[in-house]
Formats: sequence, C-alpha cells, structure tokens
Amino acid sequence: MYLHTELLINEIANDEPDPAAANALQEGLGGQFGEMRTMMQYLFQSMNFRGDAAAKPYKDLLQGVGTEEISHVELIGTTIARLLDGAPGYSGKKTDPVDAPGAKGATPLTIAKDTGNIHHFLVGAQGALPVDAAGNPWSGSYVYNSGNLVLDLLYNLMLESTGRLQKCRIYEMTDNKAARSTIAYLIVRDQAHENAFAKALESLGVNWGKVLPIPKTNAEAFPEVKKLVDQGLQSIQYTFSADNKSEADKLYRGASPSNDGTELTTEFMPSGGEPITIAPERREEFSPGLDPELLALIQATAEEEIRQSDRPAGS
Repeated sequence: MYLHTELLINEIANDEPDPAAANALQEGLGGQFGEMRTMMQYLFQSMNFRGDAAAKPYKDLLQGVGTEEISHVELIGTTIARLLDGAPGYSGKKTDPVDAPGAKGATPLTIAKDTGNIHHFLVGAQGALPVDAAGNPWSGSYVYNSGNLVLDLLYNLMLESTGRLQKCRIYEMTDNKAARSTIAYLIVRDQAHENAFAKALESLGVNWGKVLPIPKTNAEAFPEVKKLVDQGLQSIQYTFSADNKSEADKLYRGASPSNDGTELTTEFMPSGGEPITIAPERREEFSPGLDPELLALIQATAEEEIRQSDRPAGS
C-alpha cells in the first residue's frame, strides 16, 4: 500500500518558463535511464522478490528505493510542467520577446513551433509526457528483473550511475533555476542509490568496484549539488515503511562506498517538503478545468445526497 503526502520531495526554484529545458528533462523522466525506468524496475524487482527471512533486507531496500522513485517521477514531471506553463508568454528570447499570449498580434502558441518538443503543446497541454527527449514513448522493455539478486543489483548500480551521468549533462545544458534545482537534487539522490546497491553487493561478497566502478562526474562542482552534498543527502536512504518493518538498515549502514568520509544511515522519509500547487488553466490550449455548470450540478447532487442520508429511516 502506498500513501501520498501532498508535498514535493524537493523545492523547485522559481524561474521563467523554458520549453527547451523541459524537453531536455524529458530524458530524465521517460528516457531509458530516467526516473520512470528506475521506479518501475525497482518496484517490479521488489514485487517479484523471492527468498527466506534472511533475504528480507534486500527486498526492503528495493522497496524503499522504488517508493522514493515515485516521488522523483512526481518531482521531475511537475518541474517539466512548470517549465512549460505559460510558455506562450515566455520572455527569455530577448530578440523577440512575447509578453503575453497574443500580445502585439503574436500567435498565442507560436513558441511551440521552434522550441523544445511540440507535443508538449499539441498533446500535453503544456505538461510532462511519458517520453524521452526525442519524443520516443517510454517502454516497459527497459525494465530489468532477472530474478537473480546479484545480477539485478549490478544492473541497478549501472542504471543509477548512468542516470546520474545523464543528469550531469542535462545540468550543463541549461541555466534555468527551476530545472537545475530538480536536476541537482536527483544527481545527489542517484548517488545515494548507488551507495545502496553497492553496499548490498558488498554484503553478498561482490567486489563491485573492480567490476563496475562508479563513474566520477565531479558533480560537486555544481553549487546546487554541493549544497545538498554538504548536508549529507547522498548518504541517507529512506525506507517509507509506515509500520516500521523495513530491514533495509541492515544493508544501508557503515562507511559510504563513495569514499567521501560519510556514514550511511536510514530514515523513514524526508523531513519537510515543498507544498504542491495546482497550475492555472491554459485557455490558449483549450484546457480549462471544471466546467462551472457541471460543478454546480455536482455540488447540488452532493447536497441532496447528504439531505437524503440525514433523514430518519422509513421517513
């Protein structure tokens, strides 16, 4: 059972809409090494897990990381939507600013023709899509679940390493503060997950460092990343175990495999969080929210049902 808290796992910095940055982030969402892939891969591995009681810490670790990946999908998807929301009024193109949809005779959706992914406007009404940066749909064939614990953990370590590498590249592609705040957070959490799978492999006697060394990206050079690393966020893993039955702490402990001098620890879930807000309607996309007349009918129906339920039996 999964419970949802109406908080984003990390704050998204405020900046102007940027459809091109939104499209680059699509790779981190729906690409082969993106957040949709990690979420589905770890959850399927945990659901399909087999073994006796001694194997439970491994299942719990996969479950905890997979659950966190759900929040990463929510975070990166929301960031993409914010980078797109209001994009017709994008004023970052200094040579030809458009202050508002239709201003000075401009076509409201003109920016969609030559910036980013046109499907963000044609199909998604300025929202995230389950695709990569080239527009290819996300595929379930990305998910690797061999049933062999060592193979799965090795593959997971490779997946996190490749995902972190790609996010470092995306960071270098844009200076948009909203995009970078999310990218930086995911870079650090990818490192935490690399630590998780590396520790699990070590407990199984696998000398993973010689087989699959974690690539050095020097992402700490990015100021947003350094701030989070200085807080030790790369060395914490969340269990999301509401009944406190997770045994992931049997694996996620001791010196960090990143060799950064930190000790690994587990926590139930992140503290704090960023309130989730609902974006305004986009009239130029013909995507209004609730129809006022329909909403009034629903409210009237609900009030009548309440009156009926409050009547004494047999009346």
